[in-house]
Amino acid sequence: MTSSEHGSRVLGTGSALPPRIVTNAELATKVDTTDEWIVARTGIRQRHIAGEGETTATLATDAARAALADAGVAACDIDLIVVATATPDNTFPATATKVQNALGCNGCVAFDVAAVCSGFLYAMATADSLLRTSPTKRALVIGAETFSRILDWEDRTTCVLFGDGAGAVVLEAPRDLDQAGSGASETPPGVIATRLHADGAQHDLLYVDGGPSTTQTVGHLRMKGREVFRHAVVNLANVLGEVLEDACLSASDIDWVVPHQANARILDATARKLGIPADKVVVTVDKHANTSAASVPLALDEARRDGRIKDGDLVMLEAMGGGFTWGACLLRM
Repeated sequence: MTSSEHGSRVLGTGSALPPRIVTNAELATKVDTTDEWIVARTGIRQRHIAGEGETTATLATDAARAALADAGVAACDIDLIVVATATPDNTFPATATKVQNALGCNGCVAFDVAAVCSGFLYAMATADSLLRTSPTKRALVIGAETFSRILDWEDRTTCVLFGDGAGAVVLEAPRDLDQAGSGASETPPGVIATRLHADGAQHDLLYVDGGPSTTQTVGHLRMKGREVFRHAVVNLANVLGEVLEDACLSASDIDWVVPHQANARILDATARKLGIPADKVVVTVDKHANTSAASVPLALDEARRDGRIKDGDLVMLEAMGGGFTWGACLLRM
């Protein structure tokens, strides 16, 4: 891999979760469900729910500050902010501009990406491309959601699945290999390969039944769970295989898989399909539930902070969400 081929590297990670925790037992007092039913079908035991004054932008800003502190980078040194979200504070302007203003780095490029649960992967790919091809040197890539605001709390098949939160990474543009000090025998830190996909024909399997141009309302999330499960296992296994092929690697070379935290059964089925041991898969769905675009960076940050993911590890990020959209990104930490 030449210096022109290696990608942007992760300098730091951060996350933010609302302090309010809602357990399955609490939900069972409001809808016809039980803790046992939720755990058996999803692996979820609790979720964080945003309270008054907490929004997608405030969570994104807190996660960004944590990532900047971890990276040792000042906000004024950020040239690009990309926020992946399906639950923006406003129809416009972009939530990224609110984060920019809160951080005090006004003037840098700032925009949102909408790819639902795959949003963070789309945002990473977008930021990496800009860092490789433009004068931009450092970027904040953030996945942030307040899905509790678009749930139908009388629909037990969906309201139990989701939570709120935000995760962020600081990315730095690729450096010359000599400057980076990387040896020839190993890929340097950074993005190695990314694949993204979408299939709009599957719109009706996972969507929100509202929007400014259609109903002039926010709407509620609607999902056909069984069909989504089936597509997720096949699509994720395929895209992981594509990325490994692009990188000329096999599943056994991966140190950690950081998947979108939608459902424990999807995580297990995808890992089995690729022959990846369960102990190489980072799982946070039990604590966070499905936080859509926030789930991958939240899980990545947790695994870095507890010492599982270390510098030099090969890490595969993957996700699938409404649209359908799906993708995977292989990077060396």
